Amino acid sequence: MEPYESALDAIPGAHPYPRTSRYHDAEIGVHRTADGTEIRYTKRRLLPPLSETADETAPHTVSSGERPDHLGQRYFGDPGQWWQIADANPVLDPQELTAEPGRTIDIPLPGGFHG
Repeated sequence: MEPYESALDAIPGAHPYPRTSRYHDAEIGVHRTADGTEIRYTKRRLLPPLSETADETAPHTVSSGERPDHLGQRYFGDPGQWWQIADANPVLDPQELTAEPGRTIDIPLPGGFHG
């Protein structure tokens, strides 16, 4: 049986992450150990500076009980897309986005900010 990564190598353009993943466009690195074993890893995903995204977002005022996955569903039709909202705001933990009702956060516009 072939390892998952090797099987993907045979498919032109294949990537280990689905198109909806925040890691889909991340570069895949290869580390070779002393015995020649190849270890693939996802390189760090860098975000553009937030100040450059002001025209690519719309404000949203957080309501009581909202969660990042709720906002992903509301704005992108997929609760798993919460990471797009997290990328557009200066938070380390996505729960910070909705922890405080009344807080205004940025929502990426379609075709806008891509982290």
